[in-house]
Formats: sequence, structure tokens, C-alpha cells
Amino acid sequence: MPKFLRIGVHQSNVSGYTSKAWCVRRVGSTVFLKWGAVEVHGVGDGRKAYWTLPPRDKTIRCGTVQRAKDYAKAAIARRRIHRYEPLVGNIATRRRTADRGAELKQALATILFVDIVRSTEKAAKLGDLRWTQVMNHYYAAVRKELKTLRGKEVVTTGDGLLATFAAPAAGVRCATAIHKAVRTLGLEVRVGLHAGEYKVSGAEVIGLAFHIGARVAAKARAGEVLVSRAVKDLMSQSGIGFKDRGVHQLKGVPGRWRLYRVEH
Repeated sequence: MPKFLRIGVHQSNVSGYTSKAWCVRRVGSTVFLKWGAVEVHGVGDGRKAYWTLPPRDKTIRCGTVQRAKDYAKAAIARRRIHRYEPLVGNIATRRRTADRGAELKQALATILFVDIVRSTEKAAKLGDLRWTQVMNHYYAAVRKELKTLRGKEVVTTGDGLLATFAAPAAGVRCATAIHKAVRTLGLEVRVGLHAGEYKVSGAEVIGLAFHIGARVAAKARAGEVLVSRAVKDLMSQSGIGFKDRGVHQLKGVPGRWRLYRVEH
């Protein structure tokens, strides 16, 4: 059964929607669909997905096998170009413990969010096979820079990636390195960085700071690295230049935020 995942951070996606999974299965002339909100834990091969509520399901009786094939093909194609990614493995029902909140630990980090500019347009132009190859090279390039500058990958979001750094300077240098590396693939990215606290419970990360980092990235232009004032203030002695990009309202985030562009 083909499965697709739209990933978020602790149920509230960094792009403003709930983490969601889709399953598509065809049996003869009938197509079975299942979808719903999920929690995602871990990254890469060790990633696990859990239904947060019982999933919704739908049965489509298409009349003929060919119509069912066409319906399933179209459903899968839509998932591939709308910020979803293929999901390997089963989706389980999570068992929650009553004292789970007591396990939460506080952490402080610089948060980086990187996103491909006009990814849906590029995916449609290149086709599924070529786009999958490009994305594999993209993530390999991003992860190479993360490893070099000791960044910790938190989650991928279809065509974006969220990571944390112990030091803001490392996060900024990684952002500029990623920008240069992916240009060789014909891609442009926008990057946002924010420094703040978040909570950790096992493989889970929870906190407004992740959403702020994503919203800062959403304000960036193609090829631009933007940082919040929290990052800039921590880097006053770094020698890295910044240009004031004014005060902005970040979607879903209280208050107004002054942002700065990193001068390469």
C-alpha cells in the first residue's frame, strides 16, 4: 500500500498544518483510501509514525479496473507534488502514558529551517523519477554540511529540513554552505534561523521556537539567509555581517519580529 507523509514538529507542522499521512490501496476496481493526523518520531530509516486519532477512510468503487488504476495513479501523483514524501513501514496507534509530560526536558539551541524555492513547479517540470534523484542529491548535500558544522537533524518536511546547532555561528555558516552546495543541483533555497528554547521528550521536540525558525525562512527570498534578532544579538563578536530587513509579522506567531539578512 503506497503511503505518503507530510511531516511536522509535534503534530503542528512548521509550515502551518498538521502532520498527516495518506495510504492508497487498489483491489480490482475498488480503491481504498486512509488518511489522518500523525506524530512522527526520529529521522531517516529509524523514523516511526503514529496515528494521533483513528484515521478516516473511504472506499471508491470505480466500476472498472482501468478507472481504479487511473484513480489510484492520480491520488498518488497528487501526494508526490504537494509537500508529501513516501513513507516506508506501518503507521501504528500510539499508546500514551499518563505521566508523559513529566519526561519533558528544556533545551536551548539555534534552529535552522531550509526550504527549496518553487519546489512544486520544479517537481512537475522534471517528473517523478528525475525529481526523486534531485531530492536524494539535495538531502545528501544538506546532510554533508550539517555533519561538517555539527548540526543535528530534527525532521525533514518533504523538500525542507529542520536542524539545531549548539552555536549560532555554526548555524549561519551551515546555512550559507547549504545555499552554495545546492546551487550546483540547479536549486535555490531560502533559510531562516532563530535561537530559542524548546522541550525534548525522547525523540520528540516541542516548542514555538521551531515554528519561528520556519516563519523566518518563509520571509526569505531565493538564495537569502534570514535570522531573527535573537540570533544576531548572540553573534555580535562573530565578524559576520547582517543587513536589517525590517520588522515583520510572522504568521501564527505573536508580536512583530525584526529580521536580518546574512551578508555573504
